[in-house]
Amino acid sequence: MSRYGIQATSGQGEAVFSWSEELTAALPSEARKFEKDMHGGFNEDAETGNVYTGIPGAGLYRISPDLKTWTKIGGDKRLEDNIHGIVVFKEESTGLTQIAVAQNNAQRVLILNLDGSVKQELNTPRGGEFDCDDPNLYYSENRHKSGHFACTDVTYLNGRLYVVTGYSKGDYVLSAEMKDGQYNWGPIAWGGKGDAPGKFRTAHGVTAYDGHIYVSNREAFQVIKFTPEGKLVEILPDIPDGSRICNVARAEHDNYFVMNSLVPLGDGASGYGGHRTAPIYAHTGDHLIFCIDAGSLGIPVLKHIHNVWPHYHTDEAGVRNLYLLVHGWRDGKFAVLKKV
Repeated sequence: MSRYGIQATSGQGEAVFSWSEELTAALPSEARKFEKDMHGGFNEDAETGNVYTGIPGAGLYRISPDLKTWTKIGGDKRLEDNIHGIVVFKEESTGLTQIAVAQNNAQRVLILNLDGSVKQELNTPRGGEFDCDDPNLYYSENRHKSGHFACTDVTYLNGRLYVVTGYSKGDYVLSAEMKDGQYNWGPIAWGGKGDAPGKFRTAHGVTAYDGHIYVSNREAFQVIKFTPEGKLVEILPDIPDGSRICNVARAEHDNYFVMNSLVPLGDGASGYGGHRTAPIYAHTGDHLIFCIDAGSLGIPVLKHIHNVWPHYHTDEAGVRNLYLLVHGWRDGKFAVLKKV
């Protein structure tokens, strides 16, 4: 550890990371002036390794697999609204790879081509689309009111888009299916605001993995595993109390989930308190295996973390490297960590 507590690495065991200042600096100059407003996340095309992210005010960007080149895509002004959640997916019925983005402020989900052109805008449900009375009643009563479809994230599984609405009073997982070339709401939905099993206190992130849906239940300090039909399977154990988990992603080759709390924990009894930044965790699905304090690496500004995405890239020597792409929040920050 050096002066002021700054150190070269953070993590434990086989999961130790350093700050890649070179790749962090790859953020293009025209986007840098909007960096302070970052409030979204990342996702990638599994076939090409291209990573996609939105920066409010700047738009939607494609990042090359080596993380060195950023390219703005799509000229639609709607892409300059906050992209709070994003998924890249291959539509089963067409075989086309597409992008879906959840825009919390604009209260819509956009479905895009890979060039950033908008194919469809999916707006607030009307009520009656779902095989669940609670969201049907909620949207039939509130669909014309502001703020009642503040969608926070989107994922894809088995022909369906799954959308979480954690910034609204509804706080549901909603689904949409393809019909006649367009996505339409229904029939699967579940959740709602509350503390009972299967209810949410801010369903902030949603991830599909291994045939299940994982929801980051932020204000309950939980990640919940569901079947695609919404049956609760389990609440992932061993997440430190107070961890406001925003998002979950899978580091496939390392066989663990990566997740982050929104804010530093302070001096909690968990043993993971007192960090400079919100902690980044790795979790097997059964237990926590490491914690990273990105702030100890000397990254300026970064304190709150909104999203972390694990990305693999094989270098010229044939070595596969794991990187963590970080979306900061409040004061905004982009950063890249590299596994040592």
